[in-house]
Amino acid sequence: MIIGIAQINIVWEDNAENMKKIEGFIKKASENKVELTLFPEMSLTGFTMNINSLSLREEEIINWVKKIAIESNINIGIGYGIKVDGKGENKYIIISKEGNVLAKYTKMHPFSYSGENEKYHRGNKIYTCKINEFKITPFICYDLRFPEIFQKASKESQIITVAASWPKSREDHWMTLLKARAIENQCYVIGINRVGIGDGLEYNGSSMFVCPDGEILNEISGEEILIIEKLEIDKIKEIKDKFDIKNDRREELY
Repeated sequence: MIIGIAQINIVWEDNAENMKKIEGFIKKASENKVELTLFPEMSLTGFTMNINSLSLREEEIINWVKKIAIESNINIGIGYGIKVDGKGENKYIIISKEGNVLAKYTKMHPFSYSGENEKYHRGNKIYTCKINEFKITPFICYDLRFPEIFQKASKESQIITVAASWPKSREDHWMTLLKARAIENQCYVIGINRVGIGDGLEYNGSSMFVCPDGEILNEISGEEILIIEKLEIDKIKEIKDKFDIKNDRREELY
């Protein structure tokens, strides 16, 4: 499957400008025959603690994504925030090229270091969907630091995505943990990070496709760019046939 990472510079708390930018990236993806395009965490506003900036209703966002997915004939994954009962929800949705909602995930681990846990509700469910031959599970940013959910997801999924607003100051952790999650789960892990400045924080991208053996498939970039790779499901079987780590797990002990 041909997948594109849209490593975008999110315009701070500006839904209209970001929607315009996203539509431009989808057009470029379509021209390159991309089958699934993935955008970062909270792509419409940036990772904000200002809940009032989450001005769009979820129905509006979903209908807009459905429209561009159908028009471009591309499956789309995108992060966004909404207001629910006085707080926010940090979400990631995957919509098919036919306009069907395949997965609608709410971030399970709000980033308490920044106060996200005080402003946003926690999600309580892992979602998995199927596109072409791959089963896919989406996670968001801080979720990357909790390996247990990756173990659970990888029992079923061949691709795990991590959409993020991961700052440049902790870039080494981002790259290290993405590789570790791919190696220990023997599946593809895709990290989708933003670039630019948001609320005084610098983001350096370093989005990547990580192979089940830990190999990084793309050139690392800090620019606003569409990164395209073709993933092969047979690669997972090849690695597991040689050395299947899952067979040696003792989950009755942990």
